Amino acid sequence: MFNHIAPVTRNIIGVNIILFIISEYFFPELKFLLSAYLPSSPNFHSWQVITHMFMHGSLMHLVFNMFTLFSFGNILELTLGQRQYLILYFLSGIGAFVLFNFWNYYQVYQISQVLIEEGADIREIYLNSDFSNFKLMNSSEAALALQQHLSGPILGASGAVFGIVAGFSTLFPNSEIFMMFIPFPIKAKYLFPIVVLISLFLGIRQLDGNNITHFAHVGGALVGWIMMKNWKNNRNRIT
Repeated sequence: MFNHIAPVTRNIIGVNIILFIISEYFFPELKFLLSAYLPSSPNFHSWQVITHMFMHGSLMHLVFNMFTLFSFGNILELTLGQRQYLILYFLSGIGAFVLFNFWNYYQVYQISQVLIEEGADIREIYLNSDFSNFKLMNSSEAALALQQHLSGPILGASGAVFGIVAGFSTLFPNSEIFMMFIPFPIKAKYLFPIVVLISLFLGIRQLDGNNITHFAHVGGALVGWIMMKNWKNNRNRIT
C-alpha cells in the first residue's frame, strides 16, 4: 500500500514516522531541539523553522496529520508535480510558523507591559533558557504566562498539511469530502472555509487547556490558498 502513495507524500510521511519513533522512544531531547520556539526565546534555533514540521507531540497528533496528508496530498502531488508540491508543502509550513509567531509576539508584548508595571526586569527572562532565575515566576500570573510563551514549542505538520488541504480545495472545489461525525459529504469549497474560520476563532479565544496552535493552521491554509490561486490563474492563462 505504501508503494502506491505518490513519492514526495510517501517520503514526508516516512520521515515523520521515523522521527516520531526516534524522538519518542530513543532520543527525547530531539523533540526539544527540533521543535520551534518564539524567535526571541533563548531556546530558538534557525533550523527549527523547518524541523518543527517533522515533530509531533503524540501518536494521535502524528496519525491525524499523516492521514490527512495521505488523503489530500496524493492527488495534489500528481496534479502539481513533485517540485511544485514540495514548495507548497514547505512554504505552507513556514507560513504557519510566521503567522503563529506574529500572534505570539502580540501576546508577549501585552504580557511584558504588565510585568514592567509590576517592576520586573524583562531581560532576566530572555537571558535564562531554563527560566529558573526569574524571581516573579511563582508569584505572578503574567510571569508564568510569559514563561509559557517563551518555553512552549510549536511542533507538528499541521500548518503544512493545512496548506495542502487548501491547495486541494482550491483546485478541486466541488470534490465531496466525508468528515468524522458528519453523516453526509460536504463540498470542499464549503467545508474548508468553515474549518479555517473555526481555527481563527479558536486561536483568538485560545481557551485554557487548549494547546493547539490554531493560528499555525490559518497561516498554512492562507499560504496554500494564495499559492494555488496563483498557480491556477497562471495555468488558465497558458492554456
